[in-house]
Amino acid sequence: MFAASEWVAAGRDEINRINVFPVPDGDTGTNLSLTLRSVADALQALGDAPLPETARTMARAAILGARGNSGMMLANFLLGVAESLGSREQATTHHIADAIRFGFEKLYAALDEPREGTILTVARGVAEAAERAAVDSPDLGDFVKRILEDGEETLADTPKLLASLREAGVVDAGGMGFMRMFEGMVRYMEGDPLLAAVGTPSTDLAPAAMVEVADDRDFQFCTEFIVQGLQLPTSNEVRTVLHGFGGSVVVVSTGDLLKAHVHTDTPEAVFTKAGTWGEVTFTKADDMRAQHRALKHLDRRPVTIVSDSASDLADTILDRHRIAIVPLQVTFGDESFKDRVELRPADFYARLRTAKQLPTTSQPAPADFVKTFRSAMEEADDVVAVLVSGVLSGTFNSAQTAARVAGLTRVSFVDSRSASLGEGMLALRGAELAESGWPAEEIVRELVRVRGQSGIFLTVDTYENLLRSGRVSRGKAWLGGMLDVKPILTFDEDGKLVPIDRARGREAVFRRVLQLLDKRLSPRPKVVRFGIAHVEAAQVAERVKTALIAAFSPRDCFVSLASGVLGTHAGPGAWAVFYQVEDGSPERLPGRTGG
Repeated sequence: MFAASEWVAAGRDEINRINVFPVPDGDTGTNLSLTLRSVADALQALGDAPLPETARTMARAAILGARGNSGMMLANFLLGVAESLGSREQATTHHIADAIRFGFEKLYAALDEPREGTILTVARGVAEAAERAAVDSPDLGDFVKRILEDGEETLADTPKLLASLREAGVVDAGGMGFMRMFEGMVRYMEGDPLLAAVGTPSTDLAPAAMVEVADDRDFQFCTEFIVQGLQLPTSNEVRTVLHGFGGSVVVVSTGDLLKAHVHTDTPEAVFTKAGTWGEVTFTKADDMRAQHRALKHLDRRPVTIVSDSASDLADTILDRHRIAIVPLQVTFGDESFKDRVELRPADFYARLRTAKQLPTTSQPAPADFVKTFRSAMEEADDVVAVLVSGVLSGTFNSAQTAARVAGLTRVSFVDSRSASLGEGMLALRGAELAESGWPAEEIVRELVRVRGQSGIFLTVDTYENLLRSGRVSRGKAWLGGMLDVKPILTFDEDGKLVPIDRARGREAVFRRVLQLLDKRLSPRPKVVRFGIAHVEAAQVAERVKTALIAAFSPRDCFVSLASGVLGTHAGPGAWAVFYQVEDGSPERLPGRTGG
């Protein structure tokens, strides 16, 4: 890391000069250099130490010293590397390749909006190169050289993936800094001097100062903070909260330390909120009004997808695809909470186990929809809202009314006619189409088509919650409980939950659901996704997942603890399989591709 830090510092000015994305503010080289300098200083102070302690020191120093967006991204990568190495006392090239791959995955999951053509693309290329090199190169020197050679090719391709780089005639500045880390290592091993670059910069690279800057921007302050504490929230929870303050959110955490970056107009409010999580030990709020005028223009997308908290997608997926969520309301007695924001699923079920009465769930207030829609329209021309079944909840009608009253004409609506991961997977498909350049009206048509090929099989383990919520009569609940009969339900074409079959006992219902799926999905679809939502039934959910992967080789198979919307009525032990068939969609996408 010492050589990596020195070589990035040597190229700092050139990296700054070609920094045109996401904002031509000329500080990427400085931020990466200072981040790595913090790591190098910490390792120097540590001295000779076992690999686990060295890795932990590197990760912590990267978090504490991370500067700017690029520094935060590098810190996430180094944290992933350290976590992968774990307590390992020695590491082969295979172990290092695994660590680099995990570092890339940690970086990808941390990004507010992953963009190809950036440091993300270069990190992926390095991870792939490391995996190839580990097979052929047990020697560490050859291993790192192979990574450098292949990684440089990936860096050279970044202008093909990002228009702002192509127009400026430069490679990605963050990607260049990332590769200089490996170049510094190679130069050190080969005995080459680590001196600052000299001479005239290449004339085919336009300086960032020449890039045209727009007249307006989204947020004024580039804000960062560090929080220390013994019970810090998860990175996903922090990202969810920070989205309420602004954008460009990046979060990195390890143990008792959390650092976050957000572009916002209210830095003091961000710092106040951070103080509720632990001790705030560092804050920064740089005014971006003059430098970041191009942020909104460069980062704008044609379509943003909005869903609601009943969708049950993991926070990492929501963050990765920038799917905005409007929380439903959950009420226990006199206490009301915003679903997934103020009351996480695990906390919901902890309350449910001791509740004397079932909680109630209600649709978001129209003002919540208006706020979310307007926020989404600040970063996209159109919004497509994919929401819980209109038959099950008034959420869909509330959203339409809110948009109409507020005069928001560029919001389109898709009734998922489902809930939980059935709704979530449909929203995810919409986000993927948006990232590929599909216009809003074509996304809506495609989601309606996919919806018609999708479905659910839901079973409950006990009738108690169905009885308490009035979904089943006392006589049927008593008879079903006595005979250990498990109902199997599905959504009809209108989105209403109806019984389709039954089985006696847990093992029988497991087999029967798989039989129904086999029949429903014959002949086998080419592209299918599965989602398994459960109410504190993780073991059976994983068993179902294993069976589905073996039988169908799906594109994805998600497992999620169900939100309170499903859990309230289905009760403990309930589980559901959602399937989404995407066969028949055109191979060639309209509009631009990539994203």
